[in-house]
Amino acid sequence: MAVTIILSLSLLGLVMAFYYSSAVNKIPIDMGVEDKDTKLRLAKIHSAIANGAMAFLKQEYKIMAIFMVVFAAIIAVLIDDHHTDYVNEGLYTAIAFIFGSVISIASGFIGMKIATQGNVRTTVSANQSISSAFNVAVNSGAVMGFGLVSLAALGLLLVYLVLKAIMPEQLPTHVLMEVIAGFGLGGSSIALFARVGGGIFTKAADVGADLVGKVEAGIPEDDPRNPAVIADNVGDNVGDVAGMGADLFGSCAESTCAAMVISAVAFSGMVDALLYPIVISAIGIPVSLLTLMMVKVTSEDQVAPALKRMLIISSAMMAVVMFFVTTAMLPDTFEIGGVAYTDLGVYFCFLTGLIAGLVVGLMTEYYTSHDYAPVREVAKSCETGSATNIIFGLALGYQSAVGPYLAIGLAIYIPWILAGMYGVAIASLGMLGTLVIALTIDAYGPVSDNAGGIAEMAGMPEHVRERTDVLDAAGNTTAAIGKGFAIGAAILTSLALFAAFLTRADLLLKEQNGPEYDLLGSINLLDPLVFTSLFIGAVLPSYFSAMTMKSVGSAAYEMIEEVRRQFRTIPGLMEGKAEADHEQCVAISTQAALREMIAPGILIMGTPLVVGFLFGIQAVAGMLAGSLVAGGVIAISSSNSGGAWDNAKKYIEKGNLGGKGTDTHKAAVVGDTVGDPLKDTSGPSLNILIKLSAILSLVFVPFFVQYGGLLVK
Repeated sequence: MAVTIILSLSLLGLVMAFYYSSAVNKIPIDMGVEDKDTKLRLAKIHSAIANGAMAFLKQEYKIMAIFMVVFAAIIAVLIDDHHTDYVNEGLYTAIAFIFGSVISIASGFIGMKIATQGNVRTTVSANQSISSAFNVAVNSGAVMGFGLVSLAALGLLLVYLVLKAIMPEQLPTHVLMEVIAGFGLGGSSIALFARVGGGIFTKAADVGADLVGKVEAGIPEDDPRNPAVIADNVGDNVGDVAGMGADLFGSCAESTCAAMVISAVAFSGMVDALLYPIVISAIGIPVSLLTLMMVKVTSEDQVAPALKRMLIISSAMMAVVMFFVTTAMLPDTFEIGGVAYTDLGVYFCFLTGLIAGLVVGLMTEYYTSHDYAPVREVAKSCETGSATNIIFGLALGYQSAVGPYLAIGLAIYIPWILAGMYGVAIASLGMLGTLVIALTIDAYGPVSDNAGGIAEMAGMPEHVRERTDVLDAAGNTTAAIGKGFAIGAAILTSLALFAAFLTRADLLLKEQNGPEYDLLGSINLLDPLVFTSLFIGAVLPSYFSAMTMKSVGSAAYEMIEEVRRQFRTIPGLMEGKAEADHEQCVAISTQAALREMIAPGILIMGTPLVVGFLFGIQAVAGMLAGSLVAGGVIAISSSNSGGAWDNAKKYIEKGNLGGKGTDTHKAAVVGDTVGDPLKDTSGPSLNILIKLSAILSLVFVPFFVQYGGLLVK
């Protein structure tokens, strides 16, 4: 039954992705535009953004391809078979790794492609009505939502069926699940490049465009005279579409792999129960389709509530549907690690994660939307200058981490009581249960943002920009909610992977040392090795954040110098009589992003391998725990500080506290510029650090068991 459900619903999702893509692409990019010059500008701007985004992806994919081949070879060599004499586990894990990497790349490409097609069509649709523009932006986001989740579920099912068919029949189920974990590692590895590289690209362009264009030259945000404005629009797609998509694809694949590894022994021979984690993602596809059909917008004041209503409706429907799915697919009672659990307990684990995800999203909205007191307080602080703005913004970020962490803490404690480590993995999938909708409203944001920029650059009528601003304002909130949701999902996913890592390591060590060996009993906080490893793990997120922020700063420096050079040397540029060299700015962001993402990547992927090889399993466990706890706090506070500074600026630009052009507004722009790398690079990229470290450790457990602990043996 599980195979049929996953296959049919995944294909349904792909069909819907194609349908929504066709609905967007059939709209002419100059629909309703009569002026020939405006038509030409629309076509030129659209082409520049689309070509810039695809040029970056092509360069990034070349690096990804080299990495995939090299790292697959490392997996094949280092992960020897430790279970039987008739199968090389490393070779099959490498196959799963390649498969996961390719599907992750495909998911990011789909999202990027439709976002660059949907932005200009949202602009021209806004010339018709707010309803039309909203539908185009949401449909564009839905392509990535349905496409990514469908590919994730279908990919996991196919890798399971293919490996089961080609690997020996007598192979234990838990070995097969351990091999499939390579799929999650592939997805997360690609997310590293997409998230970090994309974040550096977009913020280098954004900072350069804002500081020189808005602050120094005093021109509007999306003014075509600004040489960095096209690169800024390209960056929205590179970082917030492809990057976020790869990030959440990784979370979906990793949580599923973790749950399957933990439950492999208990559900050996029970295919429906074993594949239940994949079914959770598949069920979200028809639920999300029904949700999109139920939510409509007819006026400007309905835009933001409609997006929030999508999350609430889809969450409510998932809560109901999954009760029947869980009781149908899982046995009434089962044992994992000698402890008995029930199917109803597993359902409540799912429900806890689902509710926690919604709560984290709403808390994020409270701290990042200018409709509420915290952001207005930050905006008010701009009246006394940039310094107080920075102080209040940082304080908001630190404070905003408290509520989500308490919600996530409950989403860990309750599932652990109800179904042990397996319950935590299911809770992480519960948080991702509405992933199609979450991706839809997240991709909606950069599409709407681009639409506003295109409207201004093309010289569209004022009412078009006003409507796209309404869409963009709602998109800023949903983007912040999406980042909070992604961070919460990453924390639970990382914990689920941590549990799978301990489960797998314990099993291998029992085979090596006898059934009486107890790994959990050997991991003692009073052990100096474990305690020291906690400190190493805790400092990793800080060091990683420093690296990515300096990368943005270095890239932005180059961008600022280039924008200044063009304003200084191109005659007639400021008067609008000459065109800026946008391609040079796109090239600077591309080269900087590809260059600067290497070092953070080496840090993430190298640390677990070095720690495991030199100090062993216990040290890796301490390192993972430290990076998980510290990384989540830094990620939430950084993301929310950046989001608050951004919306404080927009609150002032709407005419509050003096409006545009005042010293208050200039202070807000500075705060927004400081917050850009926090909310779009270092903050969200920490998702990758905590997840990739954990899935890497899980996959390389056989290597750690056989060769690890070189310095402590």
